[in-house]
Amino acid sequence: MDFSSLYNHHERDVFAAVMETAPTYPAIEADPELMADVACVALNRLPPRYIRHAVDYSFYLTEQERHDVDAAIKEAVSYAFEFVQGRSVLRSKQK
Repeated sequence: MDFSSLYNHHERDVFAAVMETAPTYPAIEADPELMADVACVALNRLPPRYIRHAVDYSFYLTEQERHDVDAAIKEAVSYAFEFVQGRSVLRSKQK
């Protein structure tokens, strides 16, 4: 059985939101490892929604639910940048 077509619906939207927000955090944007950390933190704050095709998920959402998902992604990404930035500052002070 090939499960390679399965993915978390939020991944693409979170990755796009991370890239869109990154210029606001130049120290994080410059470090690919920190950018990946931001994406992980944001994704872990959202409920997973595994699908095979984007239409599988989007088809069943109302306009309000789509808006709520977008807002949740925006909040998760914002939190993730602040969290990773705070941890980075903490680590640099410990060195």
